[in-house]
Amino acid sequence: MEKAYKNLGYFFLLLVPLAFLGFYKRYLSQFPEFQETTTYIHIHTAIASIWLFMLIIQPFLIRNRKYKQHRIVGRISYFVFPLLILSFIPGIMRMASSGSPNLFFPLSDAIMLIILYSLAIYHRKNVAKHMRYMIGIALVFLDPTLGRIGVLLLKLSDNVNQNALCVLIYLILISLILLDRKNEKDYQPYLLILSLWIIHQITFNLIF
Repeated sequence: MEKAYKNLGYFFLLLVPLAFLGFYKRYLSQFPEFQETTTYIHIHTAIASIWLFMLIIQPFLIRNRKYKQHRIVGRISYFVFPLLILSFIPGIMRMASSGSPNLFFPLSDAIMLIILYSLAIYHRKNVAKHMRYMIGIALVFLDPTLGRIGVLLLKLSDNVNQNALCVLIYLILISLILLDRKNEKDYQPYLLILSLWIIHQITFNLIF
């Protein structure tokens, strides 16, 4: 692993408390009855949690030179990732049938995940590019987590919250680009990821 990214796993770990805060009010607080929660939401949450665990553990395996285990987890992702995308479909269909503009969120997240995962797998033998696309996948998970924190806990409007989230992600990506330029590394994957988020923000503001 590149020296500048040796602590990547710890940054991915930050997704856990963020997910807890984001999903506490409308999901975790219902434990153990979950009277207002459908089976679809349970399935989606379970698969997303497995994917998040895999995303977090991978950089730790690389850091500790557990390359065989890293490859095994990577192969498992070939099955888990399609299930993750499939778990979006019931929610997308429900929102589409009701004409809800919130269809934008799961649809855009699913599209970005498919693009970035496909690129990460295509470049799996190019460690530098593979890692950067996986970082891009982690950033997609900020959308539903910080999105809920902003709206439900901080009481921000949807527009302010989503645009603030995009600005935060821009700052993260620009920082990573500057870091790679300083260390003379290939930052092209971050430019593509940045482009996806710019399209995401423009589309959001056109719809809302």
